[in-house]
Amino acid sequence: MAGWDRKPEDRQRWVLDPLVGIGPLRFGMDSDEVRAALGGASGSGSQVARDGSFWESYNDSGLTLLHLPGMLLAGVAVHAEVGPWVSLAGVELMDRVPSEVSADLHRLARGQKVRAGLNRGGDPEIAAWGLSMGAVQAWETSAEGYPARTDRAITQVLVCAPELADDPYATDLVTLWRDIREEPIAAGGWPVTADQDRARWEWTPLEGVGPLRFGMTVDEVIAALGDEEPAARRGSFPHYAFRRYGQWNLEEDRFDGAGLTAHYRLRDGGPRLGAVTVHGRTGPQVVHDGMKLIGQKVTALDADLIERAERGDMGLVIGCSGDLGIHGCNMYVRSARAGDGMVSEARFCDADWEDHG
Repeated sequence: MAGWDRKPEDRQRWVLDPLVGIGPLRFGMDSDEVRAALGGASGSGSQVARDGSFWESYNDSGLTLLHLPGMLLAGVAVHAEVGPWVSLAGVELMDRVPSEVSADLHRLARGQKVRAGLNRGGDPEIAAWGLSMGAVQAWETSAEGYPARTDRAITQVLVCAPELADDPYATDLVTLWRDIREEPIAAGGWPVTADQDRARWEWTPLEGVGPLRFGMTVDEVIAALGDEEPAARRGSFPHYAFRRYGQWNLEEDRFDGAGLTAHYRLRDGGPRLGAVTVHGRTGPQVVHDGMKLIGQKVTALDADLIERAERGDMGLVIGCSGDLGIHGCNMYVRSARAGDGMVSEARFCDADWEDHG
């Protein structure tokens, strides 16, 4: 959502020099050299690992910089709607339709006789260029001048030094910034379950959704889902900077068969269910007051929520990621990528759950 109103003419134009650098940045620069190259800009947030590697955000510039031990620049993530325009051999990489960029990059790779693979997100990843593409939801300015979600996905890019180029998202440094190892693999395909093929679940605000009730133990959640084992689990240690120190705490389980993610928090001596995200592409359909919440056009659902709020039928709240929710229900309509577009999904929470995106 940040930078949704940045004008195209206000963005710099950078050229990618594969495995060497991008724009004024060169891999191997130290932090002082990076700041000088960016005109004295300072980072606004960072995370440091025990070995001295770290990432640092430059929100005003639309960049995240990844540094190896010794503060040496090794990766640059350029954000879709905020960062500089980036090109490679005449191919524009930023803020475009993902499938069109993918086709252009595969043609360029064939012409230069380099191998083009796919990353976990189903987007091009080309080790010979230290390039890994990605995509996020596009935003636009509403008629009232506010940021508004669209139904489009647009491209962004991660470029890396040779040390990270072979498989960026498997390296410790990139994982420190964005750990996607437990996310589902979208190997170039984005199937969306037809509405008539989805299970129908009821939602009781602040109590539960479908067969799941807030406060359940992990075993109770698994049993309620027909003994489906989670496809992936995510958790953390209490001291992030010192990985594998202290008790590992389960935070979420992803159930691909059921099409949902169960979110936990520690309570009563163990993890208890506090929220459920029903996946947009594959999850059960949940209907509230005549509105289908799952697998719909995000813009249509947002418009429906706003219209009902303007009529006084309900109040609206806005989540930290710009998601719209129903006041008093602790539910947020989220979005999930489906190739070049987006579909709606929803996170249902208990009364005490603080959603952080």
